[in-house]
Amino acid sequence: MKISDVMRTKGSAVVTVSPRETVETLLNLLAQHNIGAVVVSADGREVSGIVSERDVVRRLQSAGADALGLPVSDLMTTQVVTCQPDDDLAETAGSMTEHRIRHLPVLVDGQLVGIVSIGDIVKNRIDQLQSERDHLEGYINQ
Repeated sequence: MKISDVMRTKGSAVVTVSPRETVETLLNLLAQHNIGAVVVSADGREVSGIVSERDVVRRLQSAGADALGLPVSDLMTTQVVTCQPDDDLAETAGSMTEHRIRHLPVLVDGQLVGIVSIGDIVKNRIDQLQSERDHLEGYINQ
């Protein structure tokens, strides 16, 4: 299985935020789209960083309510771990576990084409196991 298999089911829509936007705007995006992380990009294609709910919580703890007015660039992770559509799903899941991250931007030729979460990968695996089970039950019941 490949990352592209997950993207085929999930789609390629990615929510991005400009590095100049405020944390308050970021929080509105997270809530509006019911997501846990947003790719930071000035143009929607080049990845400048990624920022998650966890990043916001940590900054709120240290800066208080003043954090809401900060630019997203002050919170974002700039060393972004990414993947490509042809990457192996199991290896990617292992990398996410190793790096303790939940979201990976998907790039082709350095351009953003999607995002996958650990939840997307787990759902794909559960769907695959269900399909195999159904196939085996059908084979046994013939």
